[in-house]
Amino acid sequence: MSLKLDLCNFSGMKIYPSRGIRLARVDGKVYNFVNKKSRNAYLMKKNPRKIAWTVLYRRKHKKGTETDVAKKRTRKTTKFQRSIQGATLENILAKRNQKPEVRKAQREQVIRSQKEKLKAKKEAKTSNKKKTDTKAVRNAQKKINKANTKSRPARTNVMQ
Repeated sequence: MSLKLDLCNFSGMKIYPSRGIRLARVDGKVYNFVNKKSRNAYLMKKNPRKIAWTVLYRRKHKKGTETDVAKKRTRKTTKFQRSIQGATLENILAKRNQKPEVRKAQREQVIRSQKEKLKAKKEAKTSNKKKTDTKAVRNAQKKINKANTKSRPARTNVMQ
């Protein structure tokens, strides 16, 4: 036969059958207490972690726990190399084993090629701009407009 044991809502102690006090709040929540002492402490809104005789206090301050003599074994961390997204492990190891001068030369070559690409792009842009130069187009349009205005008959300020 097993007994149904409740736990005190304040002290955390076991409440055996036919023992303890029940408190039912208006919102319908039921609280179980071992005795008046824990019920009154709860009603005074005391913090059970600060009261020395409660289970929560004893757990927090490590009271009454049997300490194991055997030390915990610590695992020695082992280095493990993995490939990174976009680079395989072989590529990473090959780059690491390269001499710094070779790596520097490769880096400068890549930078040089990128600069040349940018230069070519700029030149293409400027040549394209010269073809569709807005000032030149505007000047040509003004000349055409001036020629058109000369061919029109002059306006006279005559009111009829």
